[in-house]
Amino acid sequence: MTPSDEILDIVDENDEVIGQAPRGEATARRLRHRCVFIEVRDAEGRAFVHRRTATKLVFPSHYDMFVGGVVGAGESYEEAALREAEEELGVSGLPQPEPLFRFLYEGEHTWWSAVYQVRCELPVSPQVEEVAWHTFLDDAELERRLDEWPWVPDGLEAYRRLRELRAG
Repeated sequence: MTPSDEILDIVDENDEVIGQAPRGEATARRLRHRCVFIEVRDAEGRAFVHRRTATKLVFPSHYDMFVGGVVGAGESYEEAALREAEEELGVSGLPQPEPLFRFLYEGEHTWWSAVYQVRCELPVSPQVEEVAWHTFLDDAELERRLDEWPWVPDGLEAYRRLRELRAG
């Protein structure tokens, strides 16, 4: 099964399931579905940053300060957050990511987005199908890179909302 064959729950503007569709169809028809974003920090508090592979269905070769992805049909946000974090980082035994907030992302694509955070003190070995390059950046360096690198727009929106939440 390819990623575009994965079955997703299609949701309405209130995040209620209204149907299901293969991921490729959901993307092509811009059907609203669910995604998770997980901010990963290392033992020194630096954020995991990566460049997506050129083969990604959405936002190929863009940088992201979150790991994550789509929530499968019948899967909870919490299950997807742990699964996606472990898959993309290439680790097992992460603590359950802590939920922070949800928002409806509406851009070129639209999805309900659940944002989490987790500390990863394990050595990472990112999934080569997902991650072309990676590093851990401190907050000042991450901020400097925001205007220099092409970032995934949904990740930038999640990051903006996370900064506002923390500034409180």
